[in-house]
Order: sequence, then C-alpha cells, then structure tokens
Amino acid sequence: MRPANEALIVIDIQNDFCPGGALAVTGGDEIVPGVNALMDEFAAVVLTQDWHPAGHSSFASTHAAAPFSTTEMPYGTQVLWPDHCIQGTGGAAFHPGLRLDGDLIIRKGYNPAIDSYSAFFENDHVTPTGLEGYLKTRGIDTLTLVGLAFDFCVNFSAVDAARLGFKVAVRADLCRAIDMEGSKKTAIDGMKTAGVEVV
Repeated sequence: MRPANEALIVIDIQNDFCPGGALAVTGGDEIVPGVNALMDEFAAVVLTQDWHPAGHSSFASTHAAAPFSTTEMPYGTQVLWPDHCIQGTGGAAFHPGLRLDGDLIIRKGYNPAIDSYSAFFENDHVTPTGLEGYLKTRGIDTLTLVGLAFDFCVNFSAVDAARLGFKVAVRADLCRAIDMEGSKKTAIDGMKTAGVEVV
C-alpha cells in the first residue's frame, strides 16, 4: 500500500470513450484490468466522469459543424466533439468492468457553456471542480493519473495538478490517446515541461 499522502486519479473510463462508444479511443477498454489492479495500492482513489447535458456547447451538432473541427469560445479554441457522455445515458456510464470503489467521483463538463477536460478546472483554467480542495484537506500531495484520453483529459488534469503544486506521475501504459494530428506527442512534451513524470 502506498503512503496516505498519495492518490490515484482515474480519468473518464466511460463507455463512450471505449470501443463502440460515441467518441471511442482505440483500445480504451484494454486498460481496465490494469487500473483495477492498481487501485489496490492506494488508500485514496478518485474517479472522474464526463457528464454533459444534451446540446452542450462542445458538441459539433450544437454548431451544425463537422466533428473534430474547432471553434473559438470566450475561453479559447474548442474542439467540437461528437455528442458524448450525455448525462444519464449508457454512454456516460463507467465501463462495466471498472471497479467503482473509489472515495469520490468528480463530474465535469456539466456546465452547458464551457467544456471541462481537466479534473481540476473547467476549460477557462479558472473555475475549479473542487478536487484540489478535497485532496489537500486529506493531506494528499502526490498523484498518479490513469485513464482516457491521454492527450486530452489526462493531459490537462496532470498539467493542472502540477501547476497546483502536486507531485504528478502519469502511467502511460494505463492510458490510451486519441492522437489527433500529433496530439499525443504534444501532450507528452507539455506534461514533461510542466514537471509531470510520464512513466
């Protein structure tokens, strides 16, 4: 068992991000057994869940645009995604093989006007989810991140955590990437620059 100051953060292992889902990440389901096994090492486990209302502003359908195109939002450039992880749907549910015995589930992306990749902030990089406070009041200062997708929600969460002063490691073998136009390499470079250990 790891020391009490360490936590495992399990990012968005949901049906819509697994094969057959609306925004499937290749091999997304392959990481589930390894993530489940890793949970046994940590006294603190937090799961995040993408949780969009129908018609969310990050959906391509909302803008009558092509999926994976971009648009400018007040908080910056936004990728327009296929409709995914809509609240209460099977696609938003956790993968059925994933253990759900974590301490806390953080839902993100529920504000219709702004997307939220990071477990710590919405995409304005200002509005908090509350995760930082939860971890710090428990005396947790060291994080291991796993999940989907490596180059978006895992990446943003890891960089934000490092910026907030946490010691952060990402288990690349327990993540899978979308890898749009080299986004995986860009994510690795950005995380390392931020002080995140990619292992």
